[in-house]
Amino acid sequence: MNKAVRHWHVTLTLSGEAAEPLLVRGAMQRLSEERQFLDSVISAGQSVEIQFWDEGESMLDVASLAMRLWNEHRVSARLPNWEVVGLEIMEKDLRESRGAMGRRA
Repeated sequence: MNKAVRHWHVTLTLSGEAAEPLLVRGAMQRLSEERQFLDSVISAGQSVEIQFWDEGESMLDVASLAMRLWNEHRVSARLPNWEVVGLEIMEKDLRESRGAMGRRA
């Protein structure tokens, strides 16, 4: 029995040693060019929050891919040596219902 592919909204937060803001901005630009699905990137001195949509049969599938994103692009995008410190994944319908209720979406 095949599960249906669903849409998921992912928020990935990374943190580590403080890095020069211009270097982080450049790294985020290169990551955006390599992974054009990024919705938003919010950066502050020693952390970054990346939001994007992904598809998968289950949240576990999407979480596995999200957890590897930073390391897979670390060298090519010259990303800081930071680690994942937060991960939020919401199925599309839940995210939309939260937005309709005026919550953080």
